[in-house]
Amino acid sequence: MELKKIHDYLWEIPKTGGMRVPGRIYASSAMLEVVRTDRSLQQVVNVAHLPGILNYSLAMPDIHWGYGFPIGGVAATDPEEGVISPGGVGYDINCGVRLVRTSLVRSDIQDKLKRVVGALYENVPTGVGASGAIRRLSAAELKKVLAKGGRWAVEQGFGREEDLQHTEENGCLQGADPDVVSSRALERGASQVGTLGSGNHFLELDVVDELFDEQVAQAFGLQQGGVVILIHTGSRGLGHQVCTDYLQVMDRAMKRYRIELPDRQLACVPLQSLEGKDYLAAMQAAANFAWANRQTIMHFA
Repeated sequence: MELKKIHDYLWEIPKTGGMRVPGRIYASSAMLEVVRTDRSLQQVVNVAHLPGILNYSLAMPDIHWGYGFPIGGVAATDPEEGVISPGGVGYDINCGVRLVRTSLVRSDIQDKLKRVVGALYENVPTGVGASGAIRRLSAAELKKVLAKGGRWAVEQGFGREEDLQHTEENGCLQGADPDVVSSRALERGASQVGTLGSGNHFLELDVVDELFDEQVAQAFGLQQGGVVILIHTGSRGLGHQVCTDYLQVMDRAMKRYRIELPDRQLACVPLQSLEGKDYLAAMQAAANFAWANRQTIMHFA
């Protein structure tokens, strides 16, 4: 595959064949050697075939093989003429990291680490299929989670109003529609609010080792030697099912919209189509689940 060097940390794949735009990869030469060991560059090329894609099929420095899109892949599509692809969002919708500052310093917990970690395990269910942090939610109550996101958790006593002010989008996307989320997705999410899951998800105690910008650190209330909690998780089984459901919907619909792509994992539909609008609303609902989940985990931690 031809790669044109733009500068030391940017490389371009020229537009060829059915590519609608070039591909661009942000990486050093050393990183690029690792990138070439899998098929992620081919995925950059495949994404460049999406109808309505704007400017470039992009890949960030963490690029590696993913589902349809490479992990670290980014694409913008025209809101009127472009498509939406669940593979570009991924299975773990709104997977994210939350940093929680504490008033503790290393010496406060150094001799208590085993007890502290044990308590975290007791309070935050962890692992494949983890459940039971709170009661199993009815479908009606879970739809409130999907509509309200982090606010639902605060209303249940799992946090405070100011938590929402420090959360992206105040912990809620307004376009969510719980009614376009399948009963199977609701079933999978009913007992998973407040649970961590598995894979690369984690809850950990960290110590601030070094401050690179004193002014920014002060704004966040971070201090040298301070203890923070880092929470990394997303929308659990509910988000996974939303992606699964709409990939199937779009795979069936592509022929009707006369969309042809080099990889079925890029299944997509026009954003302005009924299927596209339904997926966007379901995806936003799953994103709200993830915010409620992280908020609840933070409360228990």
